[in-house]
Amino acid sequence: MVTEMAGFKKAYLVTGQTYNRKVDVDCLSNLASLGASVHEICTDIRLLANLKEIEEPFEKEQIGSSAMPYKRNPMRAERCCSLARHLVALMADPLQTASVQWLERTLDDSANRRISLPESFLTADIILSTLQNITEGLVVYPKVIERHIRHELPFMATENIIMAMVQAGGNRQDCHEKIRVLSQEAAAVVKQEGGDNDLLARVQRDPYFAPILGQLDALLDPKTFIGHAPQQVKEDFCSFVYSSLLS
Repeated sequence: MVTEMAGFKKAYLVTGQTYNRKVDVDCLSNLASLGASVHEICTDIRLLANLKEIEEPFEKEQIGSSAMPYKRNPMRAERCCSLARHLVALMADPLQTASVQWLERTLDDSANRRISLPESFLTADIILSTLQNITEGLVVYPKVIERHIRHELPFMATENIIMAMVQAGGNRQDCHEKIRVLSQEAAAVVKQEGGDNDLLARVQRDPYFAPILGQLDALLDPKTFIGHAPQQVKEDFCSFVYSSLLS
């Protein structure tokens, strides 16, 4: 009756003086899971920023690095990762508190909870607001991405080339060995000489691959490597993300 008068739709049917401290575990486990997700997202942003494919928002007078003026350190993503680790670590507090309750309750829980509970919510709040700032101002450099894809595409297409050769009547093991040797030679040019990836030129010069030379452009189409990713992203957004936001 008291909970109904207070406006709560649900109440715990069995409690003592306090609710079970496993409730805190369930609550903070969701926040810790959020922290892990944010950390993973921001780690990817930092890695892609290192490749100069994307950048987080950068103010006109912002200092990217105190030592190296040319740098644009992803400081927001770094901050999110740092705080996300702290949020994940806070999960240990409610677990330990719940595990050491004597019979119904001990009085050594309150001081810990007064720190861990609000700190978890405050930390989750700041990493979400920072992540929102990053995503709303994220800068993408398609030309850099295109260059990286173009550089790695011959290696990525080796499986397509093998399958095309098999369909043309070739032996898969023989084709695999041919591609392996040519790929290692091309990789040596890239890594040891600092040259461009010339695997495609090597394939074109090798008479063994003559049956599929007319298919190379199609086999190297980047769109053939993404599968149903665009449809999956759209479907997932419509069926889960959008519906969650509406609710």
